[in-house]
Amino acid sequence: MRVHVLQLIVGDKLISDSYNSVGLHLLSSGTVLDAGDITMLNRHSVDYVDIAPRVSEIEKVVEEAPVRQANMLQIDLFNSAVDGIKELFDTVQKGGVLQNENVESAFNPLIGSIKEENDVVSLLLSLNSDDDYTLQHSVQVGMLSYYIAKWMNKSEKEALIIGKAGYLHDIGKCKISLDILNKPGKLTRDEFEEVQKHTIYGYDMIKKQLKDDTLALVALQHHERMDGTGYPLRKFGNDIHSYSRIIAVADIYSAMISSRVYQQRRDLLYVLKELHRMSFGQLDPKITQVFIRNMIPNFIGKKVFLSDGREGTIIMTNPTDFFRPLININGQFLDMSQLANVEITTIAI
Repeated sequence: MRVHVLQLIVGDKLISDSYNSVGLHLLSSGTVLDAGDITMLNRHSVDYVDIAPRVSEIEKVVEEAPVRQANMLQIDLFNSAVDGIKELFDTVQKGGVLQNENVESAFNPLIGSIKEENDVVSLLLSLNSDDDYTLQHSVQVGMLSYYIAKWMNKSEKEALIIGKAGYLHDIGKCKISLDILNKPGKLTRDEFEEVQKHTIYGYDMIKKQLKDDTLALVALQHHERMDGTGYPLRKFGNDIHSYSRIIAVADIYSAMISSRVYQQRRDLLYVLKELHRMSFGQLDPKITQVFIRNMIPNFIGKKVFLSDGREGTIIMTNPTDFFRPLININGQFLDMSQLANVEITTIAI
């Protein structure tokens, strides 16, 4: 069937070659379109293409069933990893010692289940638990740090180390009073200074108990910023370890998409835009751009709720503004970049 480029969705299959207006061959017949293909067709001002008939809704459900089963396994392992970080916190609070085998037995199975998963957005939307923010946040940061490392073409061994560093980055918070961590109102100056010490507590704990200087350094530096505005040592630029700069991106993203006692969660796409803003000074720009570039295609096909009450589905990214995509609402196509006063409030699977 012949469809307009703005009606294409990921997974559509071309049944004829596609050319631009000057005759340049773009895509061959038989190509199964991904987000990049659709964006390219749009950039070359292609209006219509021929695609194979789409499968029925029943067939889609059947095809998606194995994915749902895999996600159930991932959810179980995510919850196990949350339980694992809780046990680590409890161990230290009771005067016990961190053991590397306990860290890896809780975290590594989760990574094993998600390492081939391409849709990180669906993972973040589905992998939620009822545990407190600090515990769930630690697992999310470990996952995201692993993904960023892989997207940066790190080896599997190095990516696992970076993921583990993310998993343990907040371990020092076990030394902070829960009354302070869970305070719904604004912290006093003394309370804020005490919270900042979690970086130092984590550094000392990991260095002495796990005897791992790199993991310890990440715990110390994950709140440092490229422009020197971070803490605890106000390090600048490349004086911050490269792993710490990776964990900083994962840490901020996870924090902003999560509900906390003093802050409502923000939409996943909105937070990517905020990270982009922070890459001009506070965050490592190369790492941040790698993260954004690999996350954006994951939003295609996701359901969205808009600030004006409408609901729709993201059909493609906008090449002129990645953070304001093209949306299908009841068969009509909406370009968010043309609607300055309408925002995406929620994204769902």
